[in-house]
Amino acid sequence: MSQPIPELIQINGFTNETLGWNAWLDVVKLDTATPEQIAVLEESHPKAKVSDYYLFLVHQPEILRQRSAAFNAIMYAPGGMPRSERELASSVVSRINGCVYCASVHAQRFEQLAKRTDVIKEVFTEPLTAGTNDRERAIVAFSVALTKEPDQISPQHIQTLKDAGLSEIEILDLIHSISIFAWANRLMLNLGEPVYS
Repeated sequence: MSQPIPELIQINGFTNETLGWNAWLDVVKLDTATPEQIAVLEESHPKAKVSDYYLFLVHQPEILRQRSAAFNAIMYAPGGMPRSERELASSVVSRINGCVYCASVHAQRFEQLAKRTDVIKEVFTEPLTAGTNDRERAIVAFSVALTKEPDQISPQHIQTLKDAGLSEIEILDLIHSISIFAWANRLMLNLGEPVYS
């Protein structure tokens, strides 16, 4: 059975289409990479050996190893907040930070997991009001608040998440997902640029 073709979204400069990414600085060439660099690439991501992002970051293999371990644990660990909601939060953070590449990747992942595009359209249009239900609206609003004004988060923000049905472990997962994208977006935005196919 063939897979349905995903709906293409292009709103306010953000998209769910598959983008490339080019580094502005020299990347490590696989034919001159050290055994340690190759090992770190292989453990980081299935496509790391063909990604300018990973091929640049592997100039410092131990930092990439630690970054990938943290990222993979935060985004893919079983239990806690559903993966689709982690991807939604990542899409919101990337939209707020202006990271077109990250927004596209994580919008796609949300769509694959949730089997819908409605909230992604809303995030790309106006993240401050996005969400199709109380839980989504709480996740999106908290993602915006923590991204824009991290020093203003209060117990009331946490209570709003609880009131929307999030458990304490889900709230921790949400905070981890939002926070790792403060880092991921800044790397992507300052080391290269998205490439449209």
